[in-house]
Amino acid sequence: MIRPVNTADAPAICGIYNYYIVSTAVSFEENPVSVTEMEGRIRAITAQYPWFVWEEAGEVPAYAYVNTWKERAAYRYAAELSIYVRHGREGRGLGRKMMAHLLEAVRKTDIHTLISGITIPNDRSVALHEKFGFQKIARFREIGFKLDAWQDVGYWELILGEGGREQPREKAAE
Repeated sequence: MIRPVNTADAPAICGIYNYYIVSTAVSFEENPVSVTEMEGRIRAITAQYPWFVWEEAGEVPAYAYVNTWKERAAYRYAAELSIYVRHGREGRGLGRKMMAHLLEAVRKTDIHTLISGITIPNDRSVALHEKFGFQKIARFREIGFKLDAWQDVGYWELILGEGGREQPREKAAE
């Protein structure tokens, strides 16, 4: 079952995410995130953006959310997408289901462009994004140094509401 995240999910999310921090170059964070820190992130992100977890038999094996792409005002209609599946649970359709659910929710917001950064190589993540229409727009070579090696990052983009989305209207000055 997919449902909105809450702060009680922080321990499970840390269990998923900290594996990727410590054991892979998927995340460029280098220190595990505490439950308290994750609770703060959940509160901050969900105040503005959708975040969902997959819950199965009382466990959370996957989560997905969008967050601020850049802080500058002109980027306010763009967001960065993240999906994480518990190590050992990959390849069972959880990422696909989370992506579909998250995109459905995002399409109901003012977000016009989604960006996803993927450490290269990561064939599963690339395939998932491209299955949902994301297109590769950039590759930064040796942009991060983690696990004693230079890491490349590719960026994939999805423009939502192609062809029919109106330009956003600014709030009238009072």
